[in-house]
Amino acid sequence: MTVITTIEDLRVLAQKRVPRMFYDYADSGSWTESTYRANTTDFHKIKLRQRVAVNMEGRSTATKMVGVDVKMPVVIAPTGLTGMQHADGEILAAQAAEAFGTRFTLSTMSICSIEDIAAHTKQPFWFQLYVMRDRDFIERLIDRAKAAKCDALVLTLDLQILGQRHKDLKNGLSAPPKLTIANIVNMMTKPRWCMGMLGTKRRQFGNIVGHVKGVTDMANLGAWTAQQFDPRLNWGDVEWIKKRWGGKLILKGIQDVEDARLAVASGADALIVSNHGGRQLDGAQTSIEALPAIVAEVGSQIEVHMDSGIRSGQDVLKAIALGAKGTYIGRAFLYGLGAMGREGVAKALEIIHKELDLTMAFCGRTQIRDVDTGILLPGTFPKP
Repeated sequence: MTVITTIEDLRVLAQKRVPRMFYDYADSGSWTESTYRANTTDFHKIKLRQRVAVNMEGRSTATKMVGVDVKMPVVIAPTGLTGMQHADGEILAAQAAEAFGTRFTLSTMSICSIEDIAAHTKQPFWFQLYVMRDRDFIERLIDRAKAAKCDALVLTLDLQILGQRHKDLKNGLSAPPKLTIANIVNMMTKPRWCMGMLGTKRRQFGNIVGHVKGVTDMANLGAWTAQQFDPRLNWGDVEWIKKRWGGKLILKGIQDVEDARLAVASGADALIVSNHGGRQLDGAQTSIEALPAIVAEVGSQIEVHMDSGIRSGQDVLKAIALGAKGTYIGRAFLYGLGAMGREGVAKALEIIHKELDLTMAFCGRTQIRDVDTGILLPGTFPKP
């Protein structure tokens, strides 16, 4: 096998090993995918200032995100269907994050359950919440996250309705996959994935099946989820969830300065500048472009994080330079997971960390806390 040196190497390997419908689920956006693509290309437009004859010893990328010590300002983002990229995927990714020294965020729409992650890790993890019409279920989810000792709740605000994702529609995305002729033929070319799935009992949405009245298997789960995402979500719901949770609250999906002000008013501990990886509103502003204005407006009042488009340690450094206090990787870790399981997630984290550390040094800084726009070439980065 070719030596793995970049996230792109992991992507190529994941494409070979993961069934098409699940690979496409991870590696796609909505509508024309213009925002999905721009999320990465806008990072490329930002140029770095190289400095020389600077003492590069004693470097550290360590920092805190909402009070949690992390080896670098990178957390694993919540992603649905992670356990369909690789058998027991959420457990493996959580273990890799724990071993590395950062947090894993479990999605509501995960294959492995909250309890599964708690049983297979020693340190706390974060839990991501979607707001659904069934408020009793939401309350139980929050209580389960508390019982599992999750130390932050990530509330997603930008998925009241589902963006149109053409590849998912064409592939007939489902978990477990529907046994159509096309799917069977494709899975036959992915023997490693198939053997892994045969060896696990976790093939459904673990946080939902068995926890909702009338939802006992995949046959009735689809109908339930189709009607459950709540388009009525509002800031009053955020207040209710914050009170019910009682711990650190992070609001995900902020792209607008006015919404950032409302996030501050809600009493949340942090917000994530995010366009859902280009999977919701196609044509939306990229996260790295939206970041500076939000930092300028509310960065002194709330911790500002960002996601969408990060594929390297250089991307992380650019986000930190523009004022983010932390970042999240979704596709980057999913590629690693699909390629090599837990080892692949560990590799993704190691790659990003090395790129972050070396680039910081080349830019003349030794501490991540000292990184600012001074490491960027004037005229190449977005301003407030």
